[in-house]
Amino acid sequence: MYRIENKEYPCSTSLTMKFIGGKWKAVILMHLIKPKRYHQLRKELPMVTERTIGLQLKELEEDGLISRKVFTDKPLKVEYAMTEFGRTLIPVLTGIAAWGKKAASRQERIEEFPDIENLECSIIEQ
Repeated sequence: MYRIENKEYPCSTSLTMKFIGGKWKAVILMHLIKPKRYHQLRKELPMVTERTIGLQLKELEEDGLISRKVFTDKPLKVEYAMTEFGRTLIPVLTGIAAWGKKAASRQERIEEFPDIENLECSIIEQ
């Protein structure tokens, strides 16, 4: 049993999902393997609403998985990047992505599109 902020998690898997199981969190983290400004992230994830990206970024930052750096230049810029702790998830995230590719190859109804706008993270192919 694990406890964080008075919430109990019955196993380490459920605890891991607390960090990456939110709406689009794993996908956002994959895109932040390399630091990105907010507008770059929005451009790469057009299927995700601005509100959802904002909420997930806030939670990921609160959980210590990403950092937010504000540049006071004009115009104001904000850059997000994985923290050292967040980077420990890279093998987990790449494993999830690899599993997704295998699962997709088993499903006749799944189509793979070669552009950035599909749900697959192009980072894995690089």
